[in-house]
Amino acid sequence: MVVSKPRIVIIGAGLAGLTAANKLYKANGGNGFEVCIVEGGNRIGGRINTSEFGGDRVELGATWIHGIGGSPVYELAQELDALESNEPWECMDGFLDDTITIAENGYVLSPSLVDPISNLFKNLMDVAQGKRKYGGNGIAESEYVMCPGEEITIAKGYSCIIESLACVLPNGTIQLGKKVCKIEWQCESEVRMIENGYDDTRPVKLHFLDGTTLSADHVIVTVSLGVLKAGISDSNESGILKFDPPLPDYKNDVISRLGYGVVNKLFLELSPDFAYFSDFPFLQMVFHQSKSKDKNPKIPWWIRKTASVSPIYKSSRVLLSWFAGEEALELETLSDEVILDEVSATLSTFLSNSSEEKCNGNVIKNSSKLNLVKVLKTQWGHDPLFLGSYSYIAVGSSGKDMDSLAEPLPKSGSHPLQILFAGEATHRTQYSTTHGAYFSGIREANRLLEHYGLN
Repeated sequence: MVVSKPRIVIIGAGLAGLTAANKLYKANGGNGFEVCIVEGGNRIGGRINTSEFGGDRVELGATWIHGIGGSPVYELAQELDALESNEPWECMDGFLDDTITIAENGYVLSPSLVDPISNLFKNLMDVAQGKRKYGGNGIAESEYVMCPGEEITIAKGYSCIIESLACVLPNGTIQLGKKVCKIEWQCESEVRMIENGYDDTRPVKLHFLDGTTLSADHVIVTVSLGVLKAGISDSNESGILKFDPPLPDYKNDVISRLGYGVVNKLFLELSPDFAYFSDFPFLQMVFHQSKSKDKNPKIPWWIRKTASVSPIYKSSRVLLSWFAGEEALELETLSDEVILDEVSATLSTFLSNSSEEKCNGNVIKNSSKLNLVKVLKTQWGHDPLFLGSYSYIAVGSSGKDMDSLAEPLPKSGSHPLQILFAGEATHRTQYSTTHGAYFSGIREANRLLEHYGLN
């Protein structure tokens, strides 16, 4: 009798999923398991997506290595010689120091006014992350751990990390366009296997949106927290991931409590007619309060909470601005034409009266001729494969919730570890980061290796 290898199906070809697959495949010379990755989209990478815009390399998803000390992402980038490039890339200058702060209607603010406010914000963030002591209790982000060292970008693109993890896997391991809509699993009894007509003894059955199915011994779920939140809702919309039987109440509770936000990036290309693009500063924008009678009616509400607009590196024609929350979701609904018109009008109100102001030697000239000709925006909030960008500790939740989210189902019985969970939202101290996603993939691969005595 031929004994089949344990089949491990990984849902999602992002960093967590590819890391787990890479680890499992390399274990025991690739002969220990039958590993398969099913990806609902038409590309690998998940929330990592390197692209091109205006002749420059840009990141539509993850952008920074948040601290190089102890970061596996940094180590991989070093091994791949990906930290240097002859081609320009986003943030190749790091954080630009030549900043200028302007209030709407063009009033340049003195550093003597701006710096104390910036320092206050930094101190508040340090308190929130536990870097500074505070008299109160229950600081939400106090368990978050920053990797030491500088924060850098990957010159050859974040996607090279993804490609390096995927390239060692055999052809056919990754199946694109396979969106899972239901996961059948067994709580305790093996009777359901017969009643539901399983074609073999594997305890888990995946149902895909295209009508096909796949059985497995173990499934590593790496979908975003946003997708999990949609799955526990009452919606019967086609394609939403459901579990049968439903996840335990404690698991649904932590999925509900944890926070999941959306951040979008907006790239804008300056017209070639704008002769002084090389002098465009790192512009910090200050807006009047929404109810102020002094606010400029030309500036739409969705722009009023972005903090800055800057070239992606010195002398680039490509500008970048970040949006979060409701404003980020609104940005996704706007046409390119509306964005170009409204951002151009907004920047003109900031730069028109400051056209001869200097910032560390740079002069903004002829700003009235500022013209934006092309736009590229991310749409993480409405993408059904992600439904947002990153997890966080919301009010009422805690790091324990992330540990609970990471717990496998079931833990014991005749078929343990049927469903395992990985992804940045399952890492208690390094959530919302690529290295957190990487570590979670390693964690779940090691859990299975230990289960089979291969670790």
